[in-house]
Amino acid sequence: MWPFTSGPVVPVLRFTGPIGMATPLRQGLSLAAVAGAIDRAFKLSRLPSVAVVINSPGGSPVQSSLIFKRLRQMAEKHDKKIYVFCDDVAASGGYYLAIAGDEIYADACSIVGSIGAISGGFGFVEAIDKLGIERRVYTAGTAKSQLDPFRKEKPEDVERLTQILGEIHDAFIGVVKERRGARIQAPDSEVFSGAFWSAPRAMELGLIDGITDLRTKMQELHGDKVRLRVVPLSRGGLLNMLRRSNMEGTGLIGSGPGLADEFFSAAEARALWSRYGL
Repeated sequence: MWPFTSGPVVPVLRFTGPIGMATPLRQGLSLAAVAGAIDRAFKLSRLPSVAVVINSPGGSPVQSSLIFKRLRQMAEKHDKKIYVFCDDVAASGGYYLAIAGDEIYADACSIVGSIGAISGGFGFVEAIDKLGIERRVYTAGTAKSQLDPFRKEKPEDVERLTQILGEIHDAFIGVVKERRGARIQAPDSEVFSGAFWSAPRAMELGLIDGITDLRTKMQELHGDKVRLRVVPLSRGGLLNMLRRSNMEGTGLIGSGPGLADEFFSAAEARALWSRYGL
């Protein structure tokens, strides 16, 4: 018989992967996907601590903001502190999630930062000309076809997109300043340039509070007998249906809808990770 183990419990939330990107087969990090787990985590233990592990290269600024707000709302409602631990990457939207923490820690090799906004795409104007393809677009509204990749780029479209990116960047900066305040030890031009750093430099800049790991920190706070309990994120949709069907031997894996979307989502996610050398 296994001996009964007891000790204080720290709930652990693990946020892994791109934020907001989802297909029928791949669930991204979104408020809808993680809200239930967040609520459960803050009710799981009497300890005043909730740990959050983040390994994300970013993604949707909206979903980053919504998850951040839910974490802060629950922390204030239950009077608990959030301790964030950065894994391989907590950058861009991943760092947005991290600043929900009252204290932020990382491994010495973690990548942290990238406080900025980005938009990318491709232009296929010459390609369709060479193929003899005629692009036909009909709109109601003069700005409806802005940044069409099959038409020549217009300066006014780029200017409008740049303005929107600037507004998103400003909102990100405002939240970082609100959460990190006087802990930031570098000029705005460096901290908010969109650059990313290893954890030691991020600590010098004031973006994180120290270099350590989850278990070590929780043992410092709550003793050697502390137990870490991961609160699983909710999973649903077609992915679970396919998994269950595969277990039942129906052979649906690989034959369902959305495989093209899955391919492009995976490619986009791969591009996000590769930005940080991973």
